[in-house]
Amino acid sequence: MTTTSIDSAANRSVNDQIVADPSASCDVELAEGPWIFDLVPGYGPGCSEDDVIPEPVVRPGQLPVEYQKMSDDELHARIRAAKEKLGERVVILGHFYQRDEVVQYADFVGDSFQLANAALTKPDAETIVFCGVHFMAETADILARPEQHVILPNLAAGCSMADMADEESVEAAWEELTEIYGDEPDADGKQPIVPVTYMNSSAALKAFCGRHGGIVCTSSNASTVLEWAFERGQRVLFFPDQHLGRNTAKAMGIPLEQMPTWNPRRPLGGNREDRLQEAKVLLWHGFCSVHKRFTVAQIEKARADHPGVKVIVHPEAPMPVVDAADAFGSTDKIRRFVAASEPGDVIAIGTEINMVNRLAAEYPDRTVFCLDPVVCPCSTMYRIHPGYLAWVLDGLVEGEVRNQIVVDADVARDAKVALERMLAALPKGA
Repeated sequence: MTTTSIDSAANRSVNDQIVADPSASCDVELAEGPWIFDLVPGYGPGCSEDDVIPEPVVRPGQLPVEYQKMSDDELHARIRAAKEKLGERVVILGHFYQRDEVVQYADFVGDSFQLANAALTKPDAETIVFCGVHFMAETADILARPEQHVILPNLAAGCSMADMADEESVEAAWEELTEIYGDEPDADGKQPIVPVTYMNSSAALKAFCGRHGGIVCTSSNASTVLEWAFERGQRVLFFPDQHLGRNTAKAMGIPLEQMPTWNPRRPLGGNREDRLQEAKVLLWHGFCSVHKRFTVAQIEKARADHPGVKVIVHPEAPMPVVDAADAFGSTDKIRRFVAASEPGDVIAIGTEINMVNRLAAEYPDRTVFCLDPVVCPCSTMYRIHPGYLAWVLDGLVEGEVRNQIVVDADVARDAKVALERMLAALPKGA
């Protein structure tokens, strides 16, 4: 990618780039309205062919035809008018990976850790509209006051990684591991194993961690969380993202041979019992389809094309990519990395394209670009379109709560235990 093409991309939203040239994206159907795919099993255009689609796959969120046919100008006018009428009765949270056309209306923009905290700062808001994906809205509902409503504008905005670890599979793995390790603490009072789930997981798995002395982590505080877990346990079962777990544990000095991967479709996760006895971190066989796209070859090309380039990637990227980069960290760390750079610096980033483009536009005196030359946004984040945001906000103006996310009370109780432990585990340097 030339400097001219990088500058051109930074001046247009990802959606504008896709609409202008669908063939330059990873899936030409990304240029279509996402409502077309709401009732189709799967994660939508742009998802990885490696994504395993479990049941249930359909979270119907069909947008009324009236909103499907509205022009962009009309949708944005409706959103602005509804926000003005609702005032502080509603708070809109937007993840870094949201499309520009949506995130511009967010009262808070951040990563999952920041947004979990942000929701707590608006206790008087009647409704939280979460422009993210399903597990994020579940978390907001768990942490919200009982009288608050949480809305996910498009119920089809799921997460393939979150679906790679389901409650039944994790319970089965726990039973197998308990047979090997037992359930009694050692002489130092440490439990045989502590479950740690990434934020990118269902409320049911967060509740599982709450019941079993475990905790939730985000990419911001993963190392703090692993330290917390090792203070209480001899080893960790980390799910669903193997790459975040491996990269974080490796940076803490844990040898790779003590980090076996657990494949839930095979007995003992595909491991020998003697290897499990030596394990310190058992890594669930899950991944992010966006971050799996980044390669060492992309980093090598960036260094060849831009001598002196600084490379930073997200820890959901595979270990060889993280090792080849100059730095790695959460979306907020990536943002701070760019902010701390100097005018004239060239920075290549390995994370979701909407965030990278936004950083490039925010820092025009630097050259900021995505390692992946193909325009491929997070397929499920991309399903939050201004049409859905306008529809749910209009509903609130009319007194109707649309697409409300409600977590079962028993699940929420146990999940909140694990989430509160997460919120207390502050990221390094926070």
